[in-house]
Amino acid sequence: MDPILVVGSVAVDEVVRLQAPLRIGSHNAGMDAGARIGGGAANTAMALARAGDSVSVVSAVGEDEAGALLLDQLARLGVDLALVDRHAGETTRSLIMLEEAGERTIVNRARAPVALPADLASRPASAFYVRSADPLLTEVIQERSKSCPVLAHVPPMTADFRPAQVLVASESDLDPAFLHDPWQGGRRIAGETLEWMVLTRGERGAAAFDGKQVIEVGAPNVSVIDSTGAGDVFAAGLLHGLARGYAMGQCLETAVSWGSASVGYEGTMPPHTFPA
Repeated sequence: MDPILVVGSVAVDEVVRLQAPLRIGSHNAGMDAGARIGGGAANTAMALARAGDSVSVVSAVGEDEAGALLLDQLARLGVDLALVDRHAGETTRSLIMLEEAGERTIVNRARAPVALPADLASRPASAFYVRSADPLLTEVIQERSKSCPVLAHVPPMTADFRPAQVLVASESDLDPAFLHDPWQGGRRIAGETLEWMVLTRGERGAAAFDGKQVIEVGAPNVSVIDSTGAGDVFAAGLLHGLARGYAMGQCLETAVSWGSASVGYEGTMPPHTFPA
């Protein structure tokens, strides 16, 4: 099977453990919990690799110690890094404020620009995932949709910006108008290419809309340790199914299973193999 291509960030997550729920506009007590691998592309790729999928990341890291460590961790999991650009700038960094209940708040501190390969639209792939807001990807998505399943993350919400077969978003990132009719909201972003609009709903699971039906999958009861990257792992589950030609119902069940499992461990590097 051709690799799954994942476009997005590979990052250093600097974690602060809060002693109480985050209070906006107030003083918050916390403890430094160190740094770990993160970023949307890395989180998704690691989950896919743990499931035995061939996966290639399109991203960038700096020519610094942090970048070298991130690439070493991904390589150890079997992620193909041939399309990761090394440049003289700083590696992407994010501050993760993690509450005792597992909820997280993310502050992006630095971002390494990703140079898109010239042949990205034509490289062999069993599925293609866009976790980047680069406007140059619009044409790539449009071309890729002719040859393999394309999953794109929203936001961004710009009209005709994501001409993919499947869009995925978190309910918490969307306004009431979009949630009133997710299918039409997705069509505005993807156009006629759209086949499914998928929404994650936290502890309520997820739902997929195709304009005629709604498929809903509930989430299992799990003990939440760390919700960081759960949406990225959910996307990995969708990609795992799309690459194999699964029906959306089975894709959604896989995605919910993987995303739910991910909140039960600390960090975003899976400690175990995800079920196929």
